[in-house]
Amino acid sequence: MNSPINTADPSSASPLGKATEYQSHYAPELLYPIPRQLKRSELGIADGALPFVGEDLWNAYELSWLNPKGKPVVAVGTFSVPANSPNLIESKSFKLYLNSFNQSTFADVETVSQTLARDLSAAAGKPLRVGIEPLSDRPQAVIAIPEGTCLDDLDIACERYQPAPELLTTQAGEVVEETLFSHLLKSNCLVTGQPDWAMVVIRYRGRPIDRAGLLRYVVSFRNHNEFHEQCVERIFTDIQKHCAPEALAVHARYTRRGGLDINPFRSSGDCYGRPENIREIRQ
Repeated sequence: MNSPINTADPSSASPLGKATEYQSHYAPELLYPIPRQLKRSELGIADGALPFVGEDLWNAYELSWLNPKGKPVVAVGTFSVPANSPNLIESKSFKLYLNSFNQSTFADVETVSQTLARDLSAAAGKPLRVGIEPLSDRPQAVIAIPEGTCLDDLDIACERYQPAPELLTTQAGEVVEETLFSHLLKSNCLVTGQPDWAMVVIRYRGRPIDRAGLLRYVVSFRNHNEFHEQCVERIFTDIQKHCAPEALAVHARYTRRGGLDINPFRSSGDCYGRPENIREIRQ
């Protein structure tokens, strides 16, 4: 397996943004871990002192292998990477790794699941949960709008397109508990600059967050280059610092690329449990 990069440049030895020859036979060495602490240090998060709990939930829609008779099996997969794992897994390497199953033979679904869990846990540096559902089992997906208030109809002027946490403020008033969400989150891949689109859901308890400022802040990520997981952690820490809620959870659902979508979730504690895997309409 490739060693995690140890510089601030994740493109140094990464396959991301480079021409790649696809492998169709099982190749776990394709997985490319990236140390989370590289970006967390920028946010003032000390190693081993996370201000949140959570996970990165991946959905895979292009998963296939051969059964012992050479007949293809197609499936969807879910992979839950704990936020306290030392590494995140680069998405292109994840895609290449999954494609390496295409012409590989496995005895059954359980063997595939165990193989995925072993390899991905090794790359992440922590055990992760794996769910595999063959399409022959007729798995169902739920597409829905979050409960809460959508901010996107606010009539605001926007002029900041790099993260501007100073836009985050609170208003006077009693403590509230509410869920706010926006479909206007867009960032760019840290290496290739390709656009990443997402819905972000913010649930908190505390003094009322100024909604216009929060929406401007979400929009300010529009030209920002950072991986999905890192954007969510930046949003979480910025809201904590500037709004000081008693409890906070940030959840983003990014549109898929290469048959994968990534849905990071960070929470200040057990007060806000892990969200259900309900798709945003663009997923």
